[in-house]
Amino acid sequence: MNEPALVLVVLVAVLFAAGFDLLMERSLIRVVVGFMLLGHGANLILLLAGGAAGTPPILGEGEGPSADPLPQAMALTAIVITFGVTAFLLALAYRSRLLLGADEVMDDVEDRRICAGKIKDDR
Repeated sequence: MNEPALVLVVLVAVLFAAGFDLLMERSLIRVVVGFMLLGHGANLILLLAGGAAGTPPILGEGEGPSADPLPQAMALTAIVITFGVTAFLLALAYRSRLLLGADEVMDDVEDRRICAGKIKDDR
């Protein structure tokens, strides 16, 4: 494996690790930033999967293998999807801030009771 690809693999690992770490936070803004980092990591993985650069596939002429356009199309699609979901998450975080006065995710009391085993079985 050559040096630039190794550096990009390490960068993808760091982006995914930081993204997953931020997704586990209780602040909605940190969740949004974590999702964005995961999206950037996914885009880099798609571009790494494309392999080395080649000649444009439209021309059909030139020396060497032609470039594979599929990873580039998938990365572009992932960028658009990540942008749309990020805009939606930001709108949810903004609405939560307006209604609740904070961007923290609150504890669900019923979930705490279920985890503690303090519910009755109605069967």
